[in-house]
Amino acid sequence: MPEPKYWHLKTVLSEALDSEFAVGEILPNERDLAARFGVARATLRQALEQLELEGRLQRRRGVGTTVAPPRMGVAVGSAQGTWPGAAGDAWQPADSELAPAPADVARALGVDPDEPVHTVRRTRVSHGQPVAAELLYVPAASVPDLSAIDAPIGPARARAVLRELGRLDLEGQDRAVELGSARADDAKALDRLPGAPVLVVTTRFLADGGTAALSMATYRADTCRLTFGDQGAVEIHHGPEQQAS
Repeated sequence: MPEPKYWHLKTVLSEALDSEFAVGEILPNERDLAARFGVARATLRQALEQLELEGRLQRRRGVGTTVAPPRMGVAVGSAQGTWPGAAGDAWQPADSELAPAPADVARALGVDPDEPVHTVRRTRVSHGQPVAAELLYVPAASVPDLSAIDAPIGPARARAVLRELGRLDLEGQDRAVELGSARADDAKALDRLPGAPVLVVTTRFLADGGTAALSMATYRADTCRLTFGDQGAVEIHHGPEQQAS
């Protein structure tokens, strides 16, 4: 089967990035690039999208397409046996609200679709750059002692939910990773364009024989490389020379 045109172009572009462009440099516009390499703009876009997915390029709001720096090393997820917000957790609580969860989340939590749950929003920054945004869904039954006095609006409320959640005996957790596209709210939090490639890490926390909380963390695919260790932990390694396992 012949090699697709965009795939060959991706290889040519990758070589050009190595020899002609510096990290952070803005690429010429699509029209000029297509003319230079003698391809249709649709073929060029496919090649650029693949290079973005591989972490070689970044599309930045108000700037354009730039050469990406090497991927940063960031540890993903809490260690087995610890709740979100435990000591050493690198996430920063942003706010929390009590409202019904999306239908698929409600099913995963085992609650009625119209039952309010605590939705904690957290962000993560590495080397001064936003790398992940998280929605942590916590049923009210998991934090029965949470009071309005202890949980005002904003980060204080988020911390209160995490504190009460941490009082439960964690029985286990499972995690899944999938490739997705940034939604508008995720794109804004991560300084990306809507539709940019992201890695979605879903973690289910188990206690009292059921799902006590569900985390959906969205990581920048151009920044993060995930590997799974022997203990089930997830790590992100620095640089393109590292191989995923």
